[in-house]
Amino acid sequence: MTGSSSLQAAETGGTGFSGYQKFVVAVLAFLQFTIVLDFMLLAPLGALVVPALHITPGQFGDVVSAYAFAAGVSGLLAAGFADRFDRKKLLLVFYGGFMLGTLLCGLAHNYMSLLIARSVTGLFAGVVGAASMAIVTDLFPLSMRGRVMGFIQTAFAASSVLGLPMSLFLSSHWGWNAPFFLIVTVCTVVGGAIIGRLRPVNAHLALRQDKNPLHHLLHTLSSRSYLIGFVATALLSIGGFLLMPYSTLFLVHNVGISVDQLTLVYLVTGLISAVTGPLIGRASDKFGKYRVFAFGCVVTIVMVVIYTRLSNLALWPLIGVSALLQLGIFSRIISSSALMSALPKPSDRGAYMSISSSLQQVSGGLAAVLGGLVVVQIGDGRLLHFDVLGDVLVCTTLISLTLMYFVNRRVAGAAAMSAPQGLESKVGQKP
Repeated sequence: MTGSSSLQAAETGGTGFSGYQKFVVAVLAFLQFTIVLDFMLLAPLGALVVPALHITPGQFGDVVSAYAFAAGVSGLLAAGFADRFDRKKLLLVFYGGFMLGTLLCGLAHNYMSLLIARSVTGLFAGVVGAASMAIVTDLFPLSMRGRVMGFIQTAFAASSVLGLPMSLFLSSHWGWNAPFFLIVTVCTVVGGAIIGRLRPVNAHLALRQDKNPLHHLLHTLSSRSYLIGFVATALLSIGGFLLMPYSTLFLVHNVGISVDQLTLVYLVTGLISAVTGPLIGRASDKFGKYRVFAFGCVVTIVMVVIYTRLSNLALWPLIGVSALLQLGIFSRIISSSALMSALPKPSDRGAYMSISSSLQQVSGGLAAVLGGLVVVQIGDGRLLHFDVLGDVLVCTTLISLTLMYFVNRRVAGAAAMSAPQGLESKVGQKP
């Protein structure tokens, strides 16, 4: 598959992965693993970082949030020129910047240096994810994207099952900054594989209209067919981040789970997610992405209502509830990612993915802030109004279900109108 035929491959093709496609899935999954692990790593290290750098909890919160807001800003700024370059080159440039930021995190020795390092890391990481998704959309037909997203999204589970425990072990033996050096090492291997084997992904350049970056950004932001996808992305991100920052406190103080048991909860839940992710992706390709999304919404609603009202529950019933909740969340993430990847035109994919990445980061940050305004921690440590966050998540899930229905209709309509003599097929033809 050459760069000039990548768009044709994205709209046609069989149901099995070629050897090269397997490589692309694997390298992007490892890339996503490093991004997710770097994002998730700092918060659990708070107990080590705060005394080591002599900073306050408030300053540590600033360091954590700096990453998200920097990623949101970079995603928006990059949208204007994301479709003007070979996606492989764009990915390598920003992945290199991400590696530099991660290295600076490991070398940080005070509050300001760590704040700057996390900001640099976020600035580049925000575009890496968008470039990866654009490559997936260019290289894989819609009929295969569910499986691709399923494998790539298992990076979240893998970071919990393998990455976080290993990072915490390294931190306890060699200092809080040791995991960042580990991530840089893995990034070096992944980057080398991308340089050596990933082919150019540049067929979209032949389709690009002659707009300057600002015009391209404004065009993508104002396109009526894209706005519904942006709103759905924001709502899904808001729902996802409403509970996550406060789940640990809730499980320990409201449900009665010890810190040691908490590790087991996340370990088992992560293992289940790693196994079910590819299965969910396969199901979305076989039964329909919107159907799997609707299934995920139903499971999420039921389990959120149960989860946010738990009290004094034993360990293994809690693990069962958490696993079912994760099943619903993963079903939504994988199927919606695959479905919305078909929404933008080939010439707008980079911009669309960059804006979506920005919305995910900013919406997640705002959700965490709003959640902090709702929940209240009383004297014995218990959280009040955690169930209110669950009710809000139910509402956002119902709205996103409605919005994704219209996204599905647009995608199905566009697929029905496409023909072999369309522009994308012409791009893949040999002269």
